[in-house]
Amino acid sequence: MNIPTLTTGRLVLRPICRDDLDASTAIWADAEFGRYVGTHDRHSMWHNLAANIGAWELEGAGSWSVVERATGVLVGRAGLWYEPEWPGIELVWFIGRPWWGRGYAPEAARASGTWAFANHDVNRLVAIPHRDNQQSIRVAEKLGMTFERYETLHETDSAIYAITRAEWEARTRTGD
Repeated sequence: MNIPTLTTGRLVLRPICRDDLDASTAIWADAEFGRYVGTHDRHSMWHNLAANIGAWELEGAGSWSVVERATGVLVGRAGLWYEPEWPGIELVWFIGRPWWGRGYAPEAARASGTWAFANHDVNRLVAIPHRDNQQSIRVAEKLGMTFERYETLHETDSAIYAITRAEWEARTRTGD
C-alpha cells in the first residue's frame, strides 16, 4: 500500500519506518508520557511500530510518524486506528513530552481526520482517551469532538468522544 505523506504548517506526517525505532522508544519509554498509554522498551516498540505499519495493509489507514518541519526531529505519532469490535475509526495522537503544549497534537490529528474523511467512506471518527487523561480530552474537544460514553477497552477505562463528517466539515469551513 502506498502510504501518503501529509504536511501541515509545522509538521510532516510521514510513513513510519525502521529508522524511527530509537526516537520512538525514547518517547514511549518516558513514564509521564506513558501514564495513560503505557510505556515501551525497544523490543516492544518494534512490535508497536510493526503493528501500526501493518494497519495500513489490513485497514487501509493507520498512523504516521510526526516530524517537526523546522528541525526534522520525530516528535510523535498520529493518525488512525481501527480494529475489530472497536467503537469506530479512532483518531490518535501521541506527542512526546518535550513537545507538549505546542499544539502539535491537535494539528496532527486535524490533518489525519481531514485525510480520513477525504479518503474513506466513513461518517464518524472517534477518540478514545483514558477517562482521566485531561490533556487528550482537551485535544478531542479542540477538534470539536463530543463525549458519548465511558467504556472499558483492553482493560482500560476509556472515554469515547466522536465527531461526524458533517460536524468536521462545518468546522473546516469556518476555520475552527
